[in-house]
Amino acid sequence: MAQARRRVGTEPLHRLFDLLRGPAGGVATVGAWWRGLLVCAVDGTLMTIPDSPQNQAEFVRHRCNNGGAGYPSLRLLVLVSCGTRTVLDAVFGPTTNGETSYAPGLVRSLREGMIVLLDRNFAVQALVEAVTGTGAHVLVRVKEHRRLPVLERFPDGSYLSRLGAVAVRVIDCEITVSTSQGRRTGAYRLATTLTGCHTHPAAELIRLYHERWEVETSYLEMQSTLLGGRVLRARTPAGVTQEVFALLVTYQILRRAMADATGTRPATDPDRASFSIALNTARDLLVQAAGVFNDAVIDLVGTIGRRVLADLMPDRRIRTRPRVVKRAISKYNARATVDRTSYKATISIDILTNRTT
Repeated sequence: MAQARRRVGTEPLHRLFDLLRGPAGGVATVGAWWRGLLVCAVDGTLMTIPDSPQNQAEFVRHRCNNGGAGYPSLRLLVLVSCGTRTVLDAVFGPTTNGETSYAPGLVRSLREGMIVLLDRNFAVQALVEAVTGTGAHVLVRVKEHRRLPVLERFPDGSYLSRLGAVAVRVIDCEITVSTSQGRRTGAYRLATTLTGCHTHPAAELIRLYHERWEVETSYLEMQSTLLGGRVLRARTPAGVTQEVFALLVTYQILRRAMADATGTRPATDPDRASFSIALNTARDLLVQAAGVFNDAVIDLVGTIGRRVLADLMPDRRIRTRPRVVKRAISKYNARATVDRTSYKATISIDILTNRTT
């Protein structure tokens, strides 16, 4: 098998990913669109790779409190359609380059009719200008101390400003999350290229920004569910590239099958489809060689889709969970006790109108 992988090389997997990448579903897909715009998000993650001499020559180990990390890492950035969590594009490479260095490689897949949700690390003038140059819109969090002059106040509490050469609308707000364990309030400053306060209300944009977390769920499914928290296996940079594209292809095929299935039931949110059920069904089909004969019934839903539809999850509830740094396979706490409980939550939003810069 290893020899066959080397003969195949990287290019076929790369081309297969390019063939499969893109949004799934249509304009009727629940949660995929907001006011006529396809909701997308960009974010990055780190993936650990085998500690071989060849990999160490191209990739580096991350520094940490107890010295160097046990494995080298690569940086992966994906552009995800938030409603279906399908991958529109992906770039990756050594961690010596930061997220903002890789992000321009995703701009090629943006177009008019999209809105891209970005974390504050991506609030870079050149990147925002590049995204808007494609016709896509931006909703990005910016740091609170960043100077954004007030050019015009709007009735909904937002104001007009500029981010480099791009006109943006700035929204300052406080979000309070209440659970049985207490309340926590955080300040947010969002900037968007949607400058119409009547066509795109500030309160709706604040709620929309929460969809950015769908890209984090995509990474969880790739690294924890698909890989089981394991390190990649390839011991050469070319093999690592091939393996990452194979991972993206597998993830995208499953996500497309799930979107096709839920799309046959009107008003069914793709969030209710179980990724674990789709993955386990696909594994069973491969192991049993089922459904591969000429007389097999071929339809849009398929065996994977029927299994997913037979056991849909409940509608998503509003919950919160403390953020912790933890490897998926770790059974130990770094220090003290870490609370990993998910709590039911209520969320309240207050738009601030007293900011001057």
